[in-house]
Amino acid sequence: MLKIDVRLTWNAYIFCLNSHSFYGIIYFFKTTMTVFPMIIIALFVVGYAFIALESVTKINKAAIALLMCVFCWSFYAIGGLTGMIPEGNLFGQGGFQSASELGKLVEECLGEAGTTLFFLMGAMTVVEIVDQHGGLNFVSDLIMSRHKRKLLWRMVFMTALLSAVLDNLTTSIVMVMILRKLIPDLKDRLWYDVAVILAANSGGAFSPIGDVTTIMLWNGKQITAGGVISHVILPSLISFVLPTLLISRHLHGAFVLSTTKEQRAAARPSYCTRRQRTEIFIIGVGGLCLVPLFHLYTELPPFMGILFVLGMLWIATEIFYRKKDENDPMAKRVSMVLGKIDLTTILFFLGILMAVSVLGRINALTTLGTWLNEVSGGDSYLVTGVIGILSSIVDNVPLVAASMGMYDVTPEVAAFAQDGIFWQLLAYCAGVGGSMLIIGSAAGVVVMGLEEISFGWYMKHVTWIALVGYLAGMAVYALQTFVF
Repeated sequence: MLKIDVRLTWNAYIFCLNSHSFYGIIYFFKTTMTVFPMIIIALFVVGYAFIALESVTKINKAAIALLMCVFCWSFYAIGGLTGMIPEGNLFGQGGFQSASELGKLVEECLGEAGTTLFFLMGAMTVVEIVDQHGGLNFVSDLIMSRHKRKLLWRMVFMTALLSAVLDNLTTSIVMVMILRKLIPDLKDRLWYDVAVILAANSGGAFSPIGDVTTIMLWNGKQITAGGVISHVILPSLISFVLPTLLISRHLHGAFVLSTTKEQRAAARPSYCTRRQRTEIFIIGVGGLCLVPLFHLYTELPPFMGILFVLGMLWIATEIFYRKKDENDPMAKRVSMVLGKIDLTTILFFLGILMAVSVLGRINALTTLGTWLNEVSGGDSYLVTGVIGILSSIVDNVPLVAASMGMYDVTPEVAAFAQDGIFWQLLAYCAGVGGSMLIIGSAAGVVVMGLEEISFGWYMKHVTWIALVGYLAGMAVYALQTFVF
């Protein structure tokens, strides 16, 4: 609870009026220094509220995210430089002593956010290049169906499968690109976009390389590859199959296809040969599949693997079109695609990630995790269940990192041993829980940016569906643990 000594605050206020000095004002704020972390949290909540009300305010969410980031960092900077966020504040986080130290903190947080941004830009460029050369046509042909519900089921299982091998961010980008080709009308593909988010998050939860959080737990030796796959795959399957059943109620009848499969095949790009198309697909999609292994064996951030794939694809396309003029529209070079990247989505990501990093600096997330542990009495299902719900509001990476910091792998305690209930539930809940809000996962944010889905529409129509799947998956995990 936030407690402020009213008498001390009043005395400080009187001192300010009497002295009319800058130091009097600083003294006043120092007596209420615990307010600063609360102001930062309030700014974060207000910013998220405006993002949620984008359809009402008609203000682009990227602009709100950038302002939220700047305001949160500004109050953190003012509080730290004036000693108003010292050691022992409300959240126990030490401040900083100088402007140079503040600059280092900003650079550090920007570097962490940059890894996600470069990953996103690289993945979007790779997928776009592969798609422009017809490399994704076989996937669209595989899932294509005139019947709306049949297309939905084929798509969600393909998404979950790809998400277990790739990450959910890349998978979402790939599937949205394919859906745009199959269903040109945004209104018709809205529910398919929703299903992509749910299936991508669920598919990544049972794979040790399918999500950033599972990679963290795997590298930290909290889980093993065999353990998380065998115990979490069924709950993950239920967590998107049940919502898909509910989503299918909104889809009736069949599409009226303007072209046949043969006509689509004949319309494939003529500016590259079949061999070139195959090579680009292998370099692009094959390279994306190997990014988790690149990260595992080199310990470099995943975006370095993405940049490696992009570089190789860039060289390949330059070789293919070296005899064509650089401005020839038939020469699908990477340099042409880079100019088409959606900077609005990138800036939205930047604002969100940098704002969340301030919450990490004031230890708000760790404090929340500690409080959850205290009030729950250490119950694994309750703690991880709440963490999953919270991951739909804030990034699941700091939540999982805080959990890993609060608890040790303890062989003597079954729940906290390697592949214990707590760690496996944490992998499931942190991955699947983000589906409850569209801003709760990387997949949701990127689809929101690419398809202009409003926060309010998603919360009204999809949140309860995702919650049903989330709770059903937890129930299945509890049942299989009890039986086996």
